[in-house]
Amino acid sequence: MGLFTREEAQAELERLRPVLEEIIARRADMVELSAALVPGGEPTGLGGLPERKAAEARLNELMTVVQESGAELKGVAPLLLDFSSDLDGVPVLLCWLEGEAELGWYHRPDLGIAGRRRLP
Repeated sequence: MGLFTREEAQAELERLRPVLEEIIARRADMVELSAALVPGGEPTGLGGLPERKAAEARLNELMTVVQESGAELKGVAPLLLDFSSDLDGVPVLLCWLEGEAELGWYHRPDLGIAGRRRLP
């Protein structure tokens, strides 16, 4: 995919919010269902193996939606999205981490999240 401006990346993040919220919910369901399925695991009202497989399939569908948007899904727990961009002629990734209200960070592609800086 091409480069995003800051405004385009923010707009795409807003468009993806319902998808991201569902990823968070399905992720929690999958963890709870997985814990219930191990020997001695505490039962859950969410169901059993069929529901766990369904949650995993839905999670995969949602992650595909994110990837097809042009955003790079870098992590799911917590959710971490990068949008390829350019900042003053330097290639960067605009970076959003689960829980953040808006897209306010960036990092160089070679530095990863440890190199995050606030957007000017």
